[in-house]
Amino acid sequence: MASTLPTAVENFQRYLRIKTVQPQPDYLACTQFLKLHAEELGLPCTVIEVKPGKPVVIITWEGKDPSLSSIGLNSHTDVVPVYRDHWTHDPFAAEIVTDDQGEQRIYARGTQDMKIVGWGYLEAIRNLKAAGHRFLRTVHLLFVPDEEIGSEEGMKVFVHQPEFKALNIGFMLDEGVANPDDAYYVFYAEKSAWWTRLRAEGQTGHGSQFIPNTAVSKLMPMLNTLLEFRAKEAKRLLDGGVNEDDQTPIRPGDVTSLNLTMLNGGTQVNVVPESIEANVDIRVTPRADFEEFRQWLESLAQKHDVKLEFIQYMANRNVTSLKDNPWWDIIQEASKELGITLDTGIFPGATDARFVRPAGIPVLGISPLRNTPILLHDNDEYVTVKTFLEAIAFYEKVISGLANNKP
Repeated sequence: MASTLPTAVENFQRYLRIKTVQPQPDYLACTQFLKLHAEELGLPCTVIEVKPGKPVVIITWEGKDPSLSSIGLNSHTDVVPVYRDHWTHDPFAAEIVTDDQGEQRIYARGTQDMKIVGWGYLEAIRNLKAAGHRFLRTVHLLFVPDEEIGSEEGMKVFVHQPEFKALNIGFMLDEGVANPDDAYYVFYAEKSAWWTRLRAEGQTGHGSQFIPNTAVSKLMPMLNTLLEFRAKEAKRLLDGGVNEDDQTPIRPGDVTSLNLTMLNGGTQVNVVPESIEANVDIRVTPRADFEEFRQWLESLAQKHDVKLEFIQYMANRNVTSLKDNPWWDIIQEASKELGITLDTGIFPGATDARFVRPAGIPVLGISPLRNTPILLHDNDEYVTVKTFLEAIAFYEKVISGLANNKP
């Protein structure tokens, strides 16, 4: 029986079935798939390996005036691993299942994070080209690797390469997150990841003795202080107050999160360890005083004789201002025409935008997912067919406005 699904949905399913899952993403198959669709669209496709086996795929739609700064539409191609036993549907089959409300759900890893965004861009451009449009500015679709593992061989490297600078990007869209409410989240900044390793060393001995000056006795007081700070930040969020500077409601992006994620030490149960190590995932809100917060961490470490090392340290608080921002005005107008509400804030996690904003390029993070449970990295991740088709319509309107923005 012939499929009654729109071709765009079938293409999306094929994209989802490509196993770009960490730690061994099939970037080769993904690149070939993207090149095939670029060829169908009659658009040039460039593949740049920022590192061996780490391709950035760029599909370019040239504008009438290539001298103007271009529009960048960024998405990452990799997805996180799955716990197959916890999925009710094959995470790489992109199966469509009708729910109790009659909505068609597409179940697959990467539906929300973030293949709906990348494929939404592409299908929007397909429709715009088919309608005979050509815009003032050049549009670049960027499909980048390794965002899910820190972008060490992805955008973090690519943004400094001459091939990126040659794109002459004046504004970029990137990812956001699903919203259970009836609005699209728009993120103009994000927390800075401070992945911290704490290591304490002390005297060792038999587990039956009261050994003085142990590694544990040094590390635990510092961890307890950090966890007290965590509790205070969580309380600020849960109490539902407002930010002092602009009186907006406090949300996850407005507080600094902290989690003890790894704890290692010891050789066996009856030996006091000579060293113990903890990894702490700290996400610092751009509303915080970075220098003051770092000094506090360093003073704690010194006080308790703990060695502090930053595994990852992003010390910038780059924010894309929404004030007097013509790009933002265009997105607002397009959304208004479509009857879509926008809800702005600071992204609580990290995206590739953290590498692009410091290059002086304004970036807004939007995933066109409203009335959708947040399932990124979760079991049974899905989007509905209706949501995907709405995403395409949203990008058609937004891309048209951005690419025709006069200097």
